[in-house]
Amino acid sequence: MKNFLNDVKILENREIGKDNYLLRVKMNDECIVPEAGQFYLLKCRDGAKILKRAISLHYVDEDKRILEFVYKITGKGTKEISEYKKDEYINIQGPLGKGFGTGIKDKTAVVIGGGIGLAPLKQLIKNLKESNRIVFIAGGRDLEALKILENFDSENIDLKICSDDGSIGKKAFVTELLESYLKNGAADIIYTCGPHIMMEKIAEIAEKNNVQCEVSMEERMACGVKACVGCSIKTAEGMKKVCHDGPVFNSKIIIKSLPRMTEEECSAKCI
Repeated sequence: MKNFLNDVKILENREIGKDNYLLRVKMNDECIVPEAGQFYLLKCRDGAKILKRAISLHYVDEDKRILEFVYKITGKGTKEISEYKKDEYINIQGPLGKGFGTGIKDKTAVVIGGGIGLAPLKQLIKNLKESNRIVFIAGGRDLEALKILENFDSENIDLKICSDDGSIGKKAFVTELLESYLKNGAADIIYTCGPHIMMEKIAEIAEKNNVQCEVSMEERMACGVKACVGCSIKTAEGMKKVCHDGPVFNSKIIIKSLPRMTEEECSAKCI
């Protein structure tokens, strides 16, 4: 799929929970409609000094030609993106990468997100819910981390919420809710995005229960077009580049995580 470099108009860029932001932009005529799980490269304000930031698609409204992104401020780059204002223009490149496999019908899909890993799941749920039963397990540190759920459509899905401190939903981890559900409920496929250690556990649970599982990796992606090694990960099938081979992978190939690089470390390595 060809991707485009575009200057698009910002409709909204506001905080939703501590350090999490919702960015909505108007697609122009050249923009391609993305798939759930794909990502874009967004230009920082100081584009000459800071590499573009890879941010996953949150949602696309094809009729109104609107793209939504949810991102977390984790360094200088995402901080600069948060400073864009309504009616300004931002340069985006995409869609990029491999998205979720959504060509299923009459199945029970368990969708699991942790923290900012919830961001790409809104579009995934939209694509799945018309023809499938959805069990959505959402977890985060606290109420602030889960305010992103206010931007989801929870109609006709089985939503289960948990938090580390019990300030919203059940005081538990998403893996606990998954294991509890699988004791009495069926699942044909599991989709997940979040911290690597969380997805490692979910992959183990999926394999134990003989359920197919797709994971969306959250590695730093500097170039976004497989031109560098910043997002390379070691897998059971050898080295993979998240920006090209993923970010969505079959869970059976992921291995235990290594410490992640910061935005600045990744930029320095990949320039």
